[in-house]
Amino acid sequence: MLIKAELFIANIVYYLIRNFTHNNFPMQKSIPASVFSFLEELKENNNREWFNENKERYQEQHGWVVQFADELLINMKQVDNIETASGKKSIFRIYKDVRFSKDKSPYKTNIGGAFTRATKELRGGYYFHIEPGNCFLGGGFWGPSPEDLKHIRLQIAGDPEPLRDILSSKEFISTFGKLEGEQLKTAPKGFDKDHPAIDLINYKQFLLVKKFTDKQAQSEKYLENVFATFQAMRPFFDYMSEILTTDLNGEPR
Repeated sequence: MLIKAELFIANIVYYLIRNFTHNNFPMQKSIPASVFSFLEELKENNNREWFNENKERYQEQHGWVVQFADELLINMKQVDNIETASGKKSIFRIYKDVRFSKDKSPYKTNIGGAFTRATKELRGGYYFHIEPGNCFLGGGFWGPSPEDLKHIRLQIAGDPEPLRDILSSKEFISTFGKLEGEQLKTAPKGFDKDHPAIDLINYKQFLLVKKFTDKQAQSEKYLENVFATFQAMRPFFDYMSEILTTDLNGEPR
C-alpha cells in the first residue's frame, strides 16, 4: 500500500509539473512528418557514418517523439498507475543489438516506447511504435513466464467466459479486432484438446494491436486516438491482473 501511495503522489507531482510547463511549450498532439522523413532516410543509409553526420537531426526528431510521449504519459497517469518516469524514459534506444542477428545494420528504423504499469498487482504494458508504413499500438503479454502461462491457461480452462465477454465486446472488436499472439497447433501438456476453450488455452502470447497509417499518426487527433486505444486495453489488463494475482479459488497468490 505504501508503494502505491508513493507512486500516486509521484504521478500527481509529474502531472502538475508538466501542466505548468505547458505555459511555455505547446502540446505535442501528433508525430511530425519530419520524423517519418528522417526514418525513411535512415533506412536507406543505415550506417554509422551517415548517422553521425545527421546526429543533430536525429536528436531533433527524437525530441518531438519525447514531447508526444510526455503528453501521452500525462493522460495515462490520470487513469492508470504508471511507473515510467517520463516520456524520455519510455523511448527505446535507436541502437540495435546485432550480436545474434544476421542483419548487422546498426540502427533501428523505428522509434518505439513503452509505459510500464506499477506494482506486481497491475499486469500488462502499453507500447507505441512509429515507423513509416508500420505505425501501431500494442499491449499485453509478449513472453509470459512458464509459470504465469500455465496459471493463465488453468484460469481460462476453469472459467473462459469472462475473457470471452471481453474479446467479444463491441469496443474490443472495433478497436483491436481480435486477440493476437502465437498459438500452439496442439493442446498444451495437461490440457484436453477437446476442451471448449482450447482456442484460448492454446495462446502462448496475449497481444492487443491497433495499426495506424502515417497520415493518422501525423493528425492532431493522434494523441487522443492513442489515449483512447490504451484505455480500451484496460478491461483485458484488469482481467489478466486479477487471474494472475489469485489462485484457482480466487484467493491471493
